[in-house]
Amino acid sequence: MAAPLAQASAGPPLTLLAPGGLWLLALLGPLVLLYILKIKRSRRRVPSTWLWAAAQRDLMARAPFRRLIAQLPLILQALALALLALALARPASRGRAFTGDHVAILLDTSASMSAAARAPSGEATTRIELGKRLAKDLLSGLTPGSDALILEAGRDARLVAALDRDLVRLKAAIDPIAARDVEGDLGAAVALAVDRLRQLGGSRRIVVITDGNVARPAALRGVSLPLEVITVGDAVDNAAIVRVDVRSGSGPAGAADAGALHQERREEVQAFLVVANFGAQPRDLYVTMRQDSASDVLGSRRVLVKPGERLPVVLTFRPSPGDYRKGLLFELSPRDAMPLDDVAYGRVPAGDKLPVFLASGGPAQGGTPGAAAGGSSPWLARALASDPMTSVTAGSLADLLGTPALDPDTLVVIDGACPPDPPGGDLLIVNPPPGRCFGTLVGRPLDRPALTSWDTADPRLRFLTLDGVHLRAASSLEPEAAAQALIRAQEGTVATDISTASRTGTLLGFDVGESDWPLKASFVLFVRNLLEQARAHRAHGITGPARTGEPLRVSVPATARDLQAIGPAGERLDVAQRAGLALIAETPRAGFYRLSWQGPQAGSVLVPANLTSVAESDLAPRPLEAEGGGEVAVSSAASRPDAHAEWTWLLALAALGLVVFDVWYFTRVPRRLQGQDRPSA
Repeated sequence: MAAPLAQASAGPPLTLLAPGGLWLLALLGPLVLLYILKIKRSRRRVPSTWLWAAAQRDLMARAPFRRLIAQLPLILQALALALLALALARPASRGRAFTGDHVAILLDTSASMSAAARAPSGEATTRIELGKRLAKDLLSGLTPGSDALILEAGRDARLVAALDRDLVRLKAAIDPIAARDVEGDLGAAVALAVDRLRQLGGSRRIVVITDGNVARPAALRGVSLPLEVITVGDAVDNAAIVRVDVRSGSGPAGAADAGALHQERREEVQAFLVVANFGAQPRDLYVTMRQDSASDVLGSRRVLVKPGERLPVVLTFRPSPGDYRKGLLFELSPRDAMPLDDVAYGRVPAGDKLPVFLASGGPAQGGTPGAAAGGSSPWLARALASDPMTSVTAGSLADLLGTPALDPDTLVVIDGACPPDPPGGDLLIVNPPPGRCFGTLVGRPLDRPALTSWDTADPRLRFLTLDGVHLRAASSLEPEAAAQALIRAQEGTVATDISTASRTGTLLGFDVGESDWPLKASFVLFVRNLLEQARAHRAHGITGPARTGEPLRVSVPATARDLQAIGPAGERLDVAQRAGLALIAETPRAGFYRLSWQGPQAGSVLVPANLTSVAESDLAPRPLEAEGGGEVAVSSAASRPDAHAEWTWLLALAALGLVVFDVWYFTRVPRRLQGQDRPSA
């Protein structure tokens, strides 16, 4: 069961934080010795020794020391030496002391720690700054001989400073800590602290500094070491954008055609937002939408959000071709205590119609759907063109490979060939020649194979059945893994998954025209599933929208080289590339991440990353559960005793004053001598 740290003492005791400075008190011995040693006098001839009788008796004595006489200079010098020794020992008054030999200090750096707060002095600051000040005060309150380590608890745990007794070095490690735009996880940091302290002897303690807005309150359950949570900041009202989704849709042509019987539908960008009010009072807010690096407002709405309400908001605008894939900013105004969640980021979809390129392995055909003759192409062209939200282009394989400006999200359908690196997005290959095709071996021909099973869990084959479908001929397919088989016959596999890290691929080992499948409804459903999957990848990327704190994966052409990644603040980020997938290990800030690459299919992509966390935007503290349903020992930084105050400068100033007075006392001119030197009238 977790136990709290020692409570504050009744009064602020004086504590020596650096006892090594007391060595200076040893100089008191030599100082006293200088005052009791006899002075060796020189011999002089005088008419009489009556005036020097006392000095004569002193010379006749054999002892080398004389009786110590309390003199003002001796007292002043001894006091100055003692004060200077105490000053070097760095005395301080404090209201709390840690008795642990090893202390782990965990500082919450989640997004809610960026919220505005008030310091005890009344100045405006943030919760993370209050936490950093408190961490430094805790370090100053460590008992002599204790050591501490510093951990940062964001989405992942980070070791800021290893176990150390140097308070200056530990405090310097705290200075660069900043709040991140991520959802926090204290459990990982506590587990790391327990792992670091478990093998150490003596007393061990863990102190967590947080604002109480913990996304996973049960993360502190079952901690094996004494644990205390100290909260900073007060509960404040906050409104936030907790969800954002941007899609391409269609709307009426305009007011001019409002009276027409059949209104023409035009493409429009539709942004769906959810605005939440976590405060106790209603909020009158403006929700605006504009493009990145532009001041013109594309859409705006004024909404009244009740306390505790989550209000959906829809903003729309009609894009031009130059707006595709541009960044969108959504803002709430007026801003509140946490400006981070008053802004969300999106991207203009790449048009409402999905581009499709139907390539035939034979001679070049025309440029319109259905122009390709022979094989599967006519049936595929009709099925693809039946979707009104597609734009189909037919051509030869040479046309496909020779198109430098092909849209990277184009659904590519290849009939009768299997090129190694075709451009575009999702891929469908039909009736390839014998040989290796994207890891699948196209083998021997099969005569009238009977279909036996198909993978109904795969999105490409959902809602359909292949019962009653007959194939005249097919090629036996041998995928690298059995899980890649999509359609099986008694004689072998006839359809496989050939997806890569950057695209979804499907391989049909038969000519669609050499079957009765195009006459079945399942063929239309199969093509529609491929289109919907490609459309989803086009809207969000193959890995979906990004969230702060998580790795960012972006599909890029397999031939891409010289990748560069730029963060929201213009900083360069490390990016790894493998098999057509670009990976950024961490996205600590909300905003736009830009990736660019060189190669035969050079290009760039903009990816928005958002916080959109209810747990972080709700700035009301939540109880922290301990093992067995108990409560973790929680105290507020506002209720703690005053922070320690060092008195080094004051003691040093007093010592300097005593030295100055001693110098003045020795160099002053006695009044009696002043009277003797004054000339007579």
